[in-house]
Amino acid sequence: MAQIIDISRPLFECETYPGDSKPRFARVKTVAADGFCLTDMTLCVHNGTHVDAPMHFIDDGAGVGDLPLDAFYGKCVVKAWDGSIPQGCERLLLRGGHSLTATDAELIARSGVRLLGVEGLSVGEGETTNDVHMTLLGAGVIPLEGLALTEVRDGEYVLSAMPLNLGKCDGSPVRAVLIEGIL
Repeated sequence: MAQIIDISRPLFECETYPGDSKPRFARVKTVAADGFCLTDMTLCVHNGTHVDAPMHFIDDGAGVGDLPLDAFYGKCVVKAWDGSIPQGCERLLLRGGHSLTATDAELIARSGVRLLGVEGLSVGEGETTNDVHMTLLGAGVIPLEGLALTEVRDGEYVLSAMPLNLGKCDGSPVRAVLIEGIL
């Protein structure tokens, strides 16, 4: 029997990248007063578990609504980063808080990986974050950031991490899950 493992961080409880606005919500209607509940929310598209679109770092790059949906669903490999990429891997999810270097990004960009997931708030940190993003996005590798993989074993799974269709936005929150037992 298949098991579904949620690897998303709770949006309104998540840590935010320095400078990004924190997500918040407000109840504007309640069942008691209005007969139904209605909630407004405000967030940065890079809050919580999210994907980056090319336009996040590339002028005139594609928006999240232009990304190929098949990149967000299919067989994936979960592992700690050790500088190696399994043969034929299109979706690679990296456990641990390791930030990628520009050299790591170049290796991944040449490997055939289409989607790269990390637990950190960004695939690159500090001075190299722009280089890492530019290399990956420029090669068509979609970053999936803010994953919760600490309870996940290394191995092969089916990933589903569809972004919202936010058109020309530079990213989108996702509900990322791993499906075990259907390969």
